[in-house]
Amino acid sequence: MENFNIGALVIYMVVLLFAISAHECAHAWMSYKFGDDTARLLGRITLNPAKHTDPIGTLLIPIVSYVASQLSGGAGFALIGWGKPTPVNPLRWRNKDTANVMVSLAGIMANLTIAICSLVVIKVAQYTNLFEPNGVLGDLIEPVWLFLTNMLLMNVSLAFFNLLPFPPLDGSKVLETFLPASMQPTLEVLERYGFLILLVVVNLGITRALFQPIARLLGYLIRL
Repeated sequence: MENFNIGALVIYMVVLLFAISAHECAHAWMSYKFGDDTARLLGRITLNPAKHTDPIGTLLIPIVSYVASQLSGGAGFALIGWGKPTPVNPLRWRNKDTANVMVSLAGIMANLTIAICSLVVIKVAQYTNLFEPNGVLGDLIEPVWLFLTNMLLMNVSLAFFNLLPFPPLDGSKVLETFLPASMQPTLEVLERYGFLILLVVVNLGITRALFQPIARLLGYLIRL
């Protein structure tokens, strides 16, 4: 436990809570814009983490996974986790196909927006020498750097992960919109076993391998 940094865990969890809250809030807001006020009436159009937190998926699993990863000397992010699903009623949507795509992609777009903003702040801080030892940030350089880099990587990771076409991820809902009716049996299989397939894909390291080029690109942009 001597190498474990509790401050890094706190920053990790703050970033995770914000990223998940923004993701679910975006789903709720977009659904409302297409005529469904189900999530709005439940108070889900908010960045308040209390409205989007799943005790297991948002707190327990990410904390345990992060601690285990750090104690084992693992690099990078631990298992990200998930938030409380945003309730929507497709029967109330206008332009249902368009709504399905936009509502599904809203959370991903929110995460990518946060990631872009984080990268911009990082580059501005770098080019204005804020991260220099004698810069404005002073002793806060390390936690601020950790916060910004976590914010960038976390939100890109969430966006990437949710694009995968396995239920209950957002990518599966987008895929459903564009596939022909003849693919319905395949979609039903994915719906039934999607979570199990996702677990296998994650545990085989496939998602990590797919994400590596993106991680390298992010590293290059930070060093640029």
